[in-house]
Amino acid sequence: METILESKGLSIAFGGHIAVNQISISILEKQFTSVIGPNGAGKTTLFNLLSGQLSPTAGKIFFKGQDITSFSPTDRARLGIGRSFQITNVFPNLTVLENVRLAVQSQAKVRYQIFAHYKHYKQFEEKALSLLETVLLNNKATVIASNLAHGEKRKLEIAMLLALETEVLLLDEPTAGMSIEEVPAILEVIKKIKEQGDRTIVLIEHKMDMILDLSDEVMVLFHGELLARGTPAEIMDNEKVQSAYLGGSYDEHLA
Repeated sequence: METILESKGLSIAFGGHIAVNQISISILEKQFTSVIGPNGAGKTTLFNLLSGQLSPTAGKIFFKGQDITSFSPTDRARLGIGRSFQITNVFPNLTVLENVRLAVQSQAKVRYQIFAHYKHYKQFEEKALSLLETVLLNNKATVIASNLAHGEKRKLEIAMLLALETEVLLLDEPTAGMSIEEVPAILEVIKKIKEQGDRTIVLIEHKMDMILDLSDEVMVLFHGELLARGTPAEIMDNEKVQSAYLGGSYDEHLA
């Protein structure tokens, strides 16, 4: 299995604070990789570096072997790296279907023409409806996006990422801010995307138990460093990880 996304010695400092410190990781193609760690571990900062929202102080980022360290977020999206945020990012005054259809059109490089007949966009609409089915929103197609529940907006955002034909999905705490009742639905969507087998998923979560069943590999960040990586079973048995979660620190002799 090939490496699709990789970092080497990735670091970033804000003033005197090192938020990410010498992180070298390789993400395997079409695998589900979870990045976990306590709050403040550097997870979102790492995603900001991988997606181009931040530029590293040191280190390199590679996509399919190509150095993309200097690439903008837009350039990385064109390559196939899609990123969701903890705060949803949709067009609130458009319907659910229009949100996804516009993303499909964008990928096809077709601009919206206000006077074009609606049948001109039929092929895009059909694909958008298919994506809404994938994220379990096909019954909400005509709803204005601002009227969706928070969990539904997250599903819509994922559909828009899928519409852009992203090869790598960077999902930043997709269950953040959700009620307990909403969480199973978003996990079902993520599981469904994984089972399709044609995307690489990298997911941030700080609640370890939530994503272990979905993960092929788990990476644990702690104080901006890569504390451990391995299968879910290996991570569950790792004493350093247990100490980091339970005690907020770990003994150096375990390192």
